[in-house]
Amino acid sequence: MDLSYGPEYEAFRDELRAFMSANRHLAPAAGGPRDEKARAWQRLLIAHGYTARTIPTEYGGAGQPPDLLKSRIIAEEFASARLSPGLGGQGISMLVPTLLEMGTEQQKRDFIPSTLSGETVWCQGYSEPGAGSDLAALRTSAVLKGDEWIINGQKIWTSTAHLADWIFCLVRTEPEAPKHLGISFLLFRMDTPGIEIRPLVDMTMNANFNEVFFTDVRVPAHQIVGRRGDGWKVANVILGNERDSLADPNIAQARLNALVELMKTETLDGRRLIDQPVYRDRLMRIQGRVMAMKYNELRVLSSKLNRGQDTALARMIVKLQGTELRHELEGLGIDVMGERGLAYGANPHLQDKGAWQVHYMYYLGLIIGGGTSQIQKNIIAERGLGLPREPKTAGAA
Repeated sequence: MDLSYGPEYEAFRDELRAFMSANRHLAPAAGGPRDEKARAWQRLLIAHGYTARTIPTEYGGAGQPPDLLKSRIIAEEFASARLSPGLGGQGISMLVPTLLEMGTEQQKRDFIPSTLSGETVWCQGYSEPGAGSDLAALRTSAVLKGDEWIINGQKIWTSTAHLADWIFCLVRTEPEAPKHLGISFLLFRMDTPGIEIRPLVDMTMNANFNEVFFTDVRVPAHQIVGRRGDGWKVANVILGNERDSLADPNIAQARLNALVELMKTETLDGRRLIDQPVYRDRLMRIQGRVMAMKYNELRVLSSKLNRGQDTALARMIVKLQGTELRHELEGLGIDVMGERGLAYGANPHLQDKGAWQVHYMYYLGLIIGGGTSQIQKNIIAERGLGLPREPKTAGAA
């Protein structure tokens, strides 16, 4: 059996490797949504068709035809080279594919190009203090008065709200309707009068989250995606894209490559950690799980070519298994460093700028965020495996 990609695709791989060799110095080592080097790298990748591949050129993408194998080769090579595959975040990973599916033509032209280029940064207004796992219980209200929505309420765990230009936000527009039917999906600027942002420090000791308060915030009536009251349909498209983005198996592969290199350099009693059976066994278990996640990703990617294929369960698995996998992978990196693995913050013995420790704590949080593992397991059991639904208490919706 010949499992090679064939001459056409190997030529594409060679072309990609040549690009990375020639432009490696332009790639950002790290960088948030406001980093100009990261934005310039993003523009370069789009111009060469290595990110935003299938998004039409009129919306700022590369306009390439879908090609599962080329997508796979791009992911493999960027992970192997440990180079940034381009910008991500809530706007690019979650909102852009949702607008392509459900937005108006004007919304696509207004928002997708600037989002892909990194010029427009987004945050997500979903969770509320009383609506976390049961998101449909949200109470932030939007009342239509003339040609404006008047928004009042609160959101919590809003990542990057302090950096964002715009927010995509779920609000209740029909208070008398059943809770899943009275929700709408609005887009509005974060500098709109009446918005207050308060930082929340997470387990990494950084303020990555925020709570956001809305007091008589006025939003133009046309800045709604989908029809009024149909926001739950839009929300579920977003949630599917969110689960894909929270634990990208290609980034996991890049981190696995970094872990292998770390284990080749760290020693115990004069022997490399990678040569010691206990550590090597843990590495191989993680390596097998990364490989399984990559093949699961191919199922998700193939759905874009075969619209009749149901990948809902496969996308649930990405979030459930991927976040737990990353937490375990980063934890092995900490163990490999020995006592230096306990360093944190400004400790002079910190290695790799503390990336292993920060990622370890961050992914512990993501096991909860974006739908807890327990909720994901319930959904997979009920919708994917056909098991009986969880019993409802008396009076529950």
